[in-house]
Amino acid sequence: MSSATIVRSETRVEDGIRILTLDGPETRNSIGPAQYDALRAAIVDAGADVSLRAIVLHGVGGFFSSGGNVHALTESRAKPRSEAFRNTDLLGGLILAIRACPIPVIAAVEGGAAGLGLALALSCDMIAASAEAKFTAAYVRIGLTPDGGTTYFLREALPRQLVSEMCMLGRTLSAERLYAAGVVNVLTAEGGAQAAALELASACAGGAPEAIAVIKHEIEAVPANSLASQLELEAHGINTARFGEEAGEGLQAFLEKRRPRFPGRTD
Repeated sequence: MSSATIVRSETRVEDGIRILTLDGPETRNSIGPAQYDALRAAIVDAGADVSLRAIVLHGVGGFFSSGGNVHALTESRAKPRSEAFRNTDLLGGLILAIRACPIPVIAAVEGGAAGLGLALALSCDMIAASAEAKFTAAYVRIGLTPDGGTTYFLREALPRQLVSEMCMLGRTLSAERLYAAGVVNVLTAEGGAQAAALELASACAGGAPEAIAVIKHEIEAVPANSLASQLELEAHGINTARFGEEAGEGLQAFLEKRRPRFPGRTD
């Protein structure tokens, strides 16, 4: 039996949630170029499917992902440097696909997210994690530096000194500490992360899908925008939305004191 992690996909048709599973328990769901490509394709396909409202990403065996396979990393040292850059380009494509996906991507973290597994979890829009989970930027322990946007996502969310501790010393942070810092959205008992992630996904699925897609785009634009540019982007967003079907239904539902029944995605 191969120890390579398999990316499995299933859909909860009743609420439009796509579940993506990292299935490689022998290596704690380690990932490499094959998984980058498979995950990117799955994310892009889900984002293009107008019947879907959210994605949940998790790993089997009580662990999210251990990141890069150390044996594969060791073997890569004997290969051309150009191949290493091709692989990191594939990784970059995966991370950008998650951030560009028009529907929310939610990570369910059990056990731990290490190295690239940490970057993968942080790239998602929200994180549900068990209280026992550990988050580690472990690259430096084997003489490597972070990739997959690890430093970008950590520095967005945490003070520079704490990011330095995680990345320069390879120290582990608990899910509880990251929950207190606002990086983890929901903290659960052990074994409860996937159920909590599905609850978040269901809440997203019940929302206004076109508005959520615009909100995700606006959040993504913040680091590159001045205040004036962000104000302009938000003005365009709300002034487009106010004349759309979603706002029509949402405003009418508010006045009628009922839950809105938002139309499906149209793009």
